Amino acid sequence: MIVKLFEINKIKTSQYNFYLFYGENEGLKNQTIYDYFYKKCNKSREKYEESEVLNNYENFISNLLNRSLFQEEKLIIISRISEKILKLIEELIDRNINDVTFILNSGILEKKSKLRKFFEKEKKLVCIPFYTDDIKTLSILANNFFKSKKIQVSQETIDLIVQRCRGDRQNLNNELEKILNFMLNKKQINIDEVLKLTNLAENYSVSELVDNCLSKNLKKTINVLNENNYSSEDCILILRTMLLRAKRLLKLREEFEQKKSAEMVINSYKPPIFWKDKEIVKKQVLSWSKEDAQDLIYEINDIEILLKKNAEKSLNIISDFILKNVAMSNSSTL
Repeated sequence: MIVKLFEINKIKTSQYNFYLFYGENEGLKNQTIYDYFYKKCNKSREKYEESEVLNNYENFISNLLNRSLFQEEKLIIISRISEKILKLIEELIDRNINDVTFILNSGILEKKSKLRKFFEKEKKLVCIPFYTDDIKTLSILANNFFKSKKIQVSQETIDLIVQRCRGDRQNLNNELEKILNFMLNKKQINIDEVLKLTNLAENYSVSELVDNCLSKNLKKTINVLNENNYSSEDCILILRTMLLRAKRLLKLREEFEQKKSAEMVINSYKPPIFWKDKEIVKKQVLSWSKEDAQDLIYEINDIEILLKKNAEKSLNIISDFILKNVAMSNSSTL
């Protein structure tokens, strides 16, 4: 059956086992999963790509059927799905697996899609379209963000941020996170700073640089450094992005040392880690010990003081810092 997103409050999500989420708005999908499935249930969670499931079709079915009676209920999210998943869904329904909730995440599905038609017609299945956010909605979200952080910003600046998000609140959240990284103790930001911060090519290179450094990928880190012309302001942004990532890494590593499963700690982390980032975050968790992550956080604070005292040498300082950490041995983490 078709359920509009605003109607999801009217249904008891625990009564349905199969949900089809389709559309381009990944940010709204993630928020819906968190609000209506993560918060409201104590089920264990597993995430897969469609290719992972279909390439291990028999094992996937077998593992679901052979679960112990004493195992807790599960929430399984399968992303990047296509028409190929339909056979699996039909078999799962025939097998009457009632203690597992499945969320199938797809991009745009045409009206003639067999998968979409199947979910729309069956009363025991839920089909929810996720359309792009309009400018008004994104503007409200951005305004609320800046008010909650007590950051002064003009409406013109907010309009610029919204225009660059292409109707997806996930993009908006990414841009707002970059701005927050940059702000630290500042309480006001102007449109010129936002123009620089939300330039996609420059900003993604900062996140890419930090992520590859923390995952110990020396070759890619050097490539990113060589292909970008960073300024002194970029150095501060790189450092603050590194600090946030390092704090997340420390929490994940502490959990990993207890549970011994990188996938488990990453899937249960809050706020949820975007599925596209999970593989590189896993590499980071496996590349650092808890002690080294703690030392990194202390070192970042020292480097920021050093940058402020030696602004003219900031590019050399940050490059040396990045290269030292990406090349650091990770033999003590396993």
